[in-house]
Amino acid sequence: MDEATGTNTASHAVAAEGQVPYRVLARKYRPKDFTDLIGQAPMVRTLTNAFSTGRIAQAWMLTGVRGVGKTTTARILARALNYQTAEIDRPTIDLTVSGEHCQAIMEGRHVDVIEMDAASHTGIDDIREIIEQVRYRPVAARYKVYIIDEVHMLSNQAFNGLLKTLEEPPAHVKFIFATTEIRKVPITVLSRCQRFDLRRIDSALLVAHFKSIADQEGIVIDEESLAMIARAAEGSVRDGLSLLDQAIAHGGGGVDAGAVRSMLGLADRSRIVELFGALMTGDVAAALANFRDQYDSGASPSVVLTDLADFTHLVTRLKFVPEAGEDPSLTQTERESGADYAAKLSTVVLSRVWQMLLKGITETDTSSRQAAAAEMTLIRIAHAANLPSPEDAVKALQTSGGASAGAGGQPAGNGPSGGGAMARAVGDRSMPQGGGGQPSMRLAHSAEPSVVSPAVAEPVEEIVIGSLEDMVALAEKFRDIAMKVQIRTGVRLVRIEPGRLEINLAPDASPSLPGELIKKLGDWTGAKWTVALSREEGAPTLAERETAKREALVSDARQDPDIAAILARFPGARITDVRIAATEEILAGDVLSPSDEGDILPDDIEPGDETD
Repeated sequence: MDEATGTNTASHAVAAEGQVPYRVLARKYRPKDFTDLIGQAPMVRTLTNAFSTGRIAQAWMLTGVRGVGKTTTARILARALNYQTAEIDRPTIDLTVSGEHCQAIMEGRHVDVIEMDAASHTGIDDIREIIEQVRYRPVAARYKVYIIDEVHMLSNQAFNGLLKTLEEPPAHVKFIFATTEIRKVPITVLSRCQRFDLRRIDSALLVAHFKSIADQEGIVIDEESLAMIARAAEGSVRDGLSLLDQAIAHGGGGVDAGAVRSMLGLADRSRIVELFGALMTGDVAAALANFRDQYDSGASPSVVLTDLADFTHLVTRLKFVPEAGEDPSLTQTERESGADYAAKLSTVVLSRVWQMLLKGITETDTSSRQAAAAEMTLIRIAHAANLPSPEDAVKALQTSGGASAGAGGQPAGNGPSGGGAMARAVGDRSMPQGGGGQPSMRLAHSAEPSVVSPAVAEPVEEIVIGSLEDMVALAEKFRDIAMKVQIRTGVRLVRIEPGRLEINLAPDASPSLPGELIKKLGDWTGAKWTVALSREEGAPTLAERETAKREALVSDARQDPDIAAILARFPGARITDVRIAATEEILAGDVLSPSDEGDILPDDIEPGDETD
């Protein structure tokens, strides 16, 4: 086969007939020098400066996800270390002209460049063999280079055995390690290496790279197919080239979007956008019909939900970073519709849809009936489109005094629209009405306050908070026992003003308590609150105050002559509590004199107890 043709008919060739077996694209277009590496400019710049100044390290650690070029980079680095031509005899990054050792190194067959797979050579015996060999000088090249792939697979003994040699290797030895699990490599090894993190390749670079290879192979491929392959590659050049190879074989030499979508089991991106729109308008029937059509076409239920989550993420990004729409891996429909939805939908709504989709994807993956699980997720999202936002619901409750009856006396939640009277009570002016009276973009809520007629609006009682006791009282009112306990035991008040609270946290308080207080105070009062952590010590917590007060009462009680006599009379007795006797608790006919306040009740003395 002539490699330039790129046809796969040569895969059936026989070497005896003089034809070269077909090589997959990932091997055929493997980078041969640093100029061929894409997306790794920071590493190339560092190595260029190091080689030009002669500051060449003794060991390198290459890390990154699969397929970004770790092993290839290691071979190029070994080639640069041993570069030698008739004119140049020194380590260099400029490898445009093939040197004496270059071909053998890139093919992995040079005697002085030893490649070892740590996944199959994990023990101390394999490392001991390396340690024994490093003392000998290279046979032909300038340096003896050891490339250890998946180095994190080495055992602890192997790592320990390598440390001394790695720290002080002979001048003629270089080590290059590659791993996908950098966290599993001991810090003692990392500290002896220069580390390079190979980045995931950007989708734009992948699209351009795959387009260039397709042109060299004489393959006609459209932009949508390239975008799908680049997206599925997830930043891995090797994965992308393998998918491109598969797509070429699947299409019989030509590649179109339909074939790629069918091969990858992907959903149609334009249909995903349509499904998103149906969900946002609360049209359950249209959403389910769209999903069923994609499912019947071969799309996996989990993939449909995942693509829907990806589009939700895209809309959210476009809301804050409009430049994200310039990504070449996006289709024109995704760009235009994403920008349109970003302008209409709020961040709260998009976050809610995102959370529901994440939960739905997990349920679908673990369900024995994936299609049904996916449909139930879509129904939940579409149903939420007919419900008011939490903010609007709270405002409606506050302005109506908690009334739940809608127009015509119908109970809330039972209206024909599925959203209930509460949704109708919230006059969201940002929601244009669609045909048939169905609300359009029900998930989008206006930033403006809801308009309520003065005739039905009732004054809302203003809640004033001036102390920790007020906050505890509110927690009790709203039956939030957990927050009540946290306020009592964890908050040291520094300063309090309307809408602003400055506190210091007790040592055992939760670090998330300030954030929780902001949310709770906002929910309880209907106003916006700011909670700031202060460096001032602040007043004691309520629990600390009560403890100090109790200890003071116990101390005073011990000084009382009568109590002291009782404690002396009953060895082992101790004071467990001090209570002020109330008037209604006094026996009839008895009179409580001012000097009696603070006395210990007889029941508070427990004979036989151990002394504190």
